[in-house]
Amino acid sequence: MARSPETAEPGAATAVHIRALLPSLQPSMRQVAEQILADTDAAAALTVTELALASGVSEATVIRFCKAIGFSGYPPLRLALATESGRNSRAGHDGRAIATDIEPGDDLARVVEKITFADARAVEETGAQMDLAVLERVVEALTRAQRVDLYGVGASAFVALDFQHKLLRIGRVAFASSDTHVALTSAALLRPGDVALGISHTGTTTDTIDALTEARARGATTVALTNFPRSPIAGAAEHVLTTAARETTFRSGAMASRLAQLTVVDYLFVGVAQRSYGQTLAALDATRTAVGTRHVPRRATPPRS
Repeated sequence: MARSPETAEPGAATAVHIRALLPSLQPSMRQVAEQILADTDAAAALTVTELALASGVSEATVIRFCKAIGFSGYPPLRLALATESGRNSRAGHDGRAIATDIEPGDDLARVVEKITFADARAVEETGAQMDLAVLERVVEALTRAQRVDLYGVGASAFVALDFQHKLLRIGRVAFASSDTHVALTSAALLRPGDVALGISHTGTTTDTIDALTEARARGATTVALTNFPRSPIAGAAEHVLTTAARETTFRSGAMASRLAQLTVVDYLFVGVAQRSYGQTLAALDATRTAVGTRHVPRRATPPRS
């Protein structure tokens, strides 16, 4: 069952949860996190003393690390890691490195294999760690909203535009802004009951944070979609939805993160569409008819002789 990344106890996607909190950890605790992430199966078999030695820190630091990521102590963390290891083994994950950098010597077949595997896991892990209670609240807010603002720059701007298009197709008023001045202007005109969604993989994009902050000041319901639940954008939002993408040198900010963000957008869109089923079907029919003439007619395939 999905759970909140801020209240982690033994359950799904423990490694994903640790990875998401990595940037917010103090250096000594980050050493523990990196040691665990380097080989979660091996870490699950270590005592607290052994993990401390392997990480080059004290046992007290390991305990502080456990509490910093939401566990009550080391035994629950170790149990969660062991549970996750067993679940991955049953699911057929064979221990291959995930989202590893493309090496200069990789042939094209290996490149395809690495990207396919990493992107599939980003979507899978995003679903596994999704906080369903928060997702439900956001869907309800979007369903009631008279207007929705969507903010994102760079690769996240494409995700915002995708969500705008989806909402427009079912008769919802939505605006996607990637220009900072336009986003701030739009945010300043929001009112209570409206929804503002800021999208940032790192959670540190000032353009998006500032627009979301302005929207919140105007009384709008604010939502952040980010890979890191303790990033600055989370502080600007009432609700935080997280992805679980792993970026590498060639893939930074543009590939796995975007796929994970689009997955969450689909969760939200379908949730809203379900709650206004009749209206949604009517709107989809109307918009489908409107653009139908913009396609080249299909020609009948001639029979084979």
